Amino acid sequence: MSKLTQRQLKAQETKEKLLEAGLKLFHEKGFDHVTVDSIAKACKVSKGAFYTHFNSKYDIFLEKFKDIDAFYSSFVPTIPKEISASEKILLFYKGQLTYLRDDLGKDLIRTVYTSALSLTMTDNHYLSSPERNLYKIILSFVEEGVQAGEFKKAVTAKYISMLVTRCMRGTIYDWIIFGDRLDPVEEIEKITSTLLDGLKRET
Repeated sequence: MSKLTQRQLKAQETKEKLLEAGLKLFHEKGFDHVTVDSIAKACKVSKGAFYTHFNSKYDIFLEKFKDIDAFYSSFVPTIPKEISASEKILLFYKGQLTYLRDDLGKDLIRTVYTSALSLTMTDNHYLSSPERNLYKIILSFVEEGVQAGEFKKAVTAKYISMLVTRCMRGTIYDWIIFGDRLDPVEEIEKITSTLLDGLKRET
């Protein structure tokens, strides 16, 4: 793989600065009160420089979600193949919430989620899009469990996947609300295992 040129490195550095400045301003002022001009000004670059890297301020947090989803994809190969689908889901969620808690932090997650939620939710909204790696990963685990006869036949893989992803989103939401009074890693394990136990086929 060829090394980046000085110009490419500078462009990458500018993009990172714009991303960090945008998230910081969203946290301080709220998504609706931040403009592209203010983000560019905070980085001491032109408005044109902003549009070289992002199409709009919406793309600031969209980029962060893509970074987060890239981590999720990289985590999947660490999950043992021989364990049950339920165990895979629990390990994945514990890894996800550990990453959000320890690497990104509650303040950043609050900023990213509140910024996303301030926009009109449509079928194409990144938070709810079934094309997100996060949702594809969970669906693949659930489908594996359905095929293995681990879950009740009366419930579809798509519906089970929707239920367990709501556990995840609800845990993140509660973590944002309750802060240090709630450990998201412990909570995701308890709530998701309770749900999965209720969905398992009786033997």
